[in-house]
Amino acid sequence: MIFVIGLGNPGREYENTRHNLGFITIDRLAERHDIKVSKLKHKALTGTGMISGSKAMLVKPQTYMNLSGETVRSLIHYYGARPEDIIIIYDDVDIPTGSLRIRKKGSAGSHNGMKSVIYHIGDDSFARYRIGIGKQDRGRQPLRDYVLGGFSPDDTVPLRDAVDRCARAIEEQIANGVDAAMQKYNG
Repeated sequence: MIFVIGLGNPGREYENTRHNLGFITIDRLAERHDIKVSKLKHKALTGTGMISGSKAMLVKPQTYMNLSGETVRSLIHYYGARPEDIIIIYDDVDIPTGSLRIRKKGSAGSHNGMKSVIYHIGDDSFARYRIGIGKQDRGRQPLRDYVLGGFSPDDTVPLRDAVDRCARAIEEQIANGVDAAMQKYNG
């Protein structure tokens, strides 16, 4: 089984924020594949179904962002998953708004949710899908306020398109591997 995990914060006040692009992408995948993400397991809302001919679990951790690794560790231990069975989706302030970057492995960069995941599973060899929210757009606003803020009118179209591209890229990875997804959707 493939585990597609979108990082975000639980609660209505965070629903449509930059930091919840992982959750928003999970919702898009759930809609595209008629998967109900409603079971509470492993400190997460989960839903299982078929994506690109493979069994997949869509996951929205219900811990706060900085504790996301607890859910990932629990899933890996319970299901005996390998890091290569994991796909993580998250926002990234270090890349331009609306861009999508896919990597097979690597560091957490400045993202605390990813730091938690890598710390809790002790490995960084899993696919990660970063949706750019661009620090150049925040001006003098503190980073915390920016990532937890709602979308500006200028963000709406590029981020909606990035979420759609991310969902298609994940479908491509599940069907044909991460290299195919990277070749087709990076950038």
